[in-house]
Amino acid sequence: MEYNRIVAVTGLPGLYELVSSKNDGAIVRSLDEGSTKFVSSRIHNLSQLESIEVYTVGDNLNLAEVFMAMQKSTEALPDTKDAKALKSYFEKVVPDIDFERVYSSDMKKMLKWYETLKANNVEIKVSQPQEETEESEASADAAE
Repeated sequence: MEYNRIVAVTGLPGLYELVSSKNDGAIVRSLDEGSTKFVSSRIHNLSQLESIEVYTVGDNLNLAEVFMAMQKSTEALPDTKDAKALKSYFEKVVPDIDFERVYSSDMKKMLKWYETLKANNVEIKVSQPQEETEESEASADAAE
């Protein structure tokens, strides 16, 4: 299972693997339950995890970078019901996070998603957009 195939679906809890997409929606498989279902694009929006960014004081961080910081951290994962413990944890793991715009509900979601990814042995990695840019520049140069 690849990180770039993992999506969050509005209105549905948990994370899903994108199995196939159609004009009117997508077929997704739940990482928690393993069940496969069709989600209509009229009702739900799909957000790929690799496209989600987290607000920081400076430049925004890609969610994968936050997950990697969580992975490297020696801090124990906090209880999601304790908002102060969540904030304290994220202050240590991602010190630049902007707590004015990142709410405790967002931190809970990130923590639950991280646990789900770990439980399903998903390798968290940021895709390399620079390679695509270099390839498109090379093809543009070749076209001239």
